[in-house]
Amino acid sequence: MGGLAPVAQAQIVNGISYDQLPNSGAAVKLQQPLDPLLKKDKADKADKSRNRRDMFDEMAEKPFYRPSEFELFVRQLAGVTKPVLGEKVDEDQQLIRRFGAELVTPAAPGRDGDTVADGPSLVPDDYLVGPGDEVLLSLWGGVEANLRLTVDSLGRIAIPRIGTVAVQGLRYGDLRQAIAKRVAVQFKNFDIAVSLGQVRAIRVYVTGFVQRPGAQSISGLSTVLHALMAAGGPTAVGSFRAIQVRRGKTLVTNFDLYDLLLHGDRGGDLVLRNDDVVHVAAVGAQIGVIGSVNKPAVFETKPGETLADALAMAGGLSTVANRETAVIHRLDARTGQAVRDVNLGKDLKQPLNNGDVLRVLSLADVAAPMLRQNKRVRVDGEVQKPGDYLMPAGSTLTDAVKAAGGLTPEAFLFGTEFSRESVRRSQIDSYERALRDLETDFTRTTAAQRERPSTVGDGQAARNMAQLKLMEKLRGLQPNGRVVLQMGPADTVLPALAVEDGDRIYVPSRPTAINVYGSVLNAGTYAFDNGRSLDFFLSQAGGPARSADKGSIFVLRANGSVVSNRAGRSGWVFGGGLVEATAALPGDTLFVPEDNLRLETSQELKDWSTILYQFGLGAVALKSFR
Repeated sequence: MGGLAPVAQAQIVNGISYDQLPNSGAAVKLQQPLDPLLKKDKADKADKSRNRRDMFDEMAEKPFYRPSEFELFVRQLAGVTKPVLGEKVDEDQQLIRRFGAELVTPAAPGRDGDTVADGPSLVPDDYLVGPGDEVLLSLWGGVEANLRLTVDSLGRIAIPRIGTVAVQGLRYGDLRQAIAKRVAVQFKNFDIAVSLGQVRAIRVYVTGFVQRPGAQSISGLSTVLHALMAAGGPTAVGSFRAIQVRRGKTLVTNFDLYDLLLHGDRGGDLVLRNDDVVHVAAVGAQIGVIGSVNKPAVFETKPGETLADALAMAGGLSTVANRETAVIHRLDARTGQAVRDVNLGKDLKQPLNNGDVLRVLSLADVAAPMLRQNKRVRVDGEVQKPGDYLMPAGSTLTDAVKAAGGLTPEAFLFGTEFSRESVRRSQIDSYERALRDLETDFTRTTAAQRERPSTVGDGQAARNMAQLKLMEKLRGLQPNGRVVLQMGPADTVLPALAVEDGDRIYVPSRPTAINVYGSVLNAGTYAFDNGRSLDFFLSQAGGPARSADKGSIFVLRANGSVVSNRAGRSGWVFGGGLVEATAALPGDTLFVPEDNLRLETSQELKDWSTILYQFGLGAVALKSFR
């Protein structure tokens, strides 16, 4: 039997089992393989085994991190596009993660925990001695001894020549005095030193939202933090700030990990006792802080914590941060996502809502060229998640619609209203200039008429009065900055136009009617009938009135473009025809101007209707000129 090699047991390295080679105490002569291919095959297998071991060791060294859904949302806003579930996190990766995850990140599946269960080496004075603890006793003077004594199941230690001493339930701080009192019965003139060596293991229960709930065997010196780490830490939905320790039916403490993480305060991290229960509640309200802060992360908040608390959790503003203005991405059940500005000087006491993401802007970004800056875009209408979105530099209209979740089945893309703030300002300047020119021409004309009173009749006076009323109405209108998108009714995507800061995209639902306004017998809204021309709907409105200017009829399409009879007029044709023969589209607004509202033909701005549609005043403005 002695010639048989004993069977080796499996070796466990970082939670991975590798079989050891059989090993006997006797020398064994190895047979050389006769076939070289067999030797090569063994070498290849050995290389593969080493490679697998190296791979497993590398996996075991790197923690696995599983971000929550809210963390993924914050990463998306921050522009982080790293792998998500089950990702391996390198130390040099600056991912937006939950604050504190680095401290209690669970090891890779199958890996044994670190030696945290051994607990701290320094024994606190309030530690209660119990069976299994090892007492190190040194005596000198009248008696000399160096003893290692183990507390037995009855809670006693046996000291030679002195007897037994009951130590169970004693505080470690009182242990020396209790032993010295017992030794003094037998000896005089001695000194004593007492410490604990090997500390017994205790069993605690970690429950709630942790990676590995259940009973944990840990050192008797372990604290709440050690128990959490032994259980793998809170899950993505476990709280870092609501951790209860129960001893029987008594609530011993509520432990807030942020006290330790933010302030280094371990006052609530008490030493556990046998059969204690550590319960991790569900995560509370969460916010994200991104941008120019020292520690971008997802934070758990408590009621009453404000914007200032959020910035403090994030380590304060970075060197290049804009210290005046920040933005908050706020989730809303009705509008989806909204972006609102906050003043970092005045709004620090403002509370944050669950799901808010605070973005601190960077002066470096503001100083960057306009093309490299983020753009804030408003997306409304028939999209899945209407709201304000902060788009990366170079984003297009299509990217903004995708950020809003895409279109709904009712979306009418041809009617998309795209408004741009820079265009609106330019339109306002041009509109004001056009009105001033119009008023100047009108003033010059009326002055000339006053100099020739014999030429001014009742008809001319009526036209002058109509022109005054017209200019009053024009003064009450303001351009909206709409940009006409070059697209057809059947197009399914928006043009590849880069967005600018302050852009607004409104996708309406598919219209079911056509509007007919102006000098017609029965102005109103009529149900759309596919395949009909605009002349059909003009006839539905009773046709042009006697005072109508048929040569100036125009239609405002849902995409903001205009088809006008004036645009198609040749040098010898005076009258309509182009608009009336055009096929109607959903959302069209047909307008028939009054002939007596036109200015003199010698004036440059005689066609006032051009002002209405050239400056994006839209169908609402046309309706006011019925």
